[in-house]
Amino acid sequence: MKNKLISRKVSAFTLNELLVVLVIIGILVLIALPNLMPLISKAKSVEAQTQLGHLYTLEKNYFYMYSKYSTNAEELGFEQEKLVTDNGSANFLIEIIEANASGFKARATAVVDFDGDGVFNTWEMDQNKKLIEIVKD
Repeated sequence: MKNKLISRKVSAFTLNELLVVLVIIGILVLIALPNLMPLISKAKSVEAQTQLGHLYTLEKNYFYMYSKYSTNAEELGFEQEKLVTDNGSANFLIEIIEANASGFKARATAVVDFDGDGVFNTWEMDQNKKLIEIVKD
């Protein structure tokens, strides 16, 4: 009975076969990654658009109450999420760059270079909810 158990072969992959498969997968990923980077950047920019839209709503509410816009995000009730550079989850720094009685302008600046080209994505929104991509990543 011991001889039957020892002589029985188990079919499996060899280490060389596994390494070849891993190398092929790596090559396919390297080929596909440059094509996916614009999609990743576009998906990440949705965060900036959403946060600026939220800030727009807060600014409008403030304007209806005080007949002016505020430069202080905390005064509006806006809380900046912790940035990825500080072990958080937010990819964009949201700030109000100007505000007065007639309008405001808010900016979302990426803190991460999504595609590694040295350019950081930047979006701006004004009191008319006009959203503009200032710097495209």
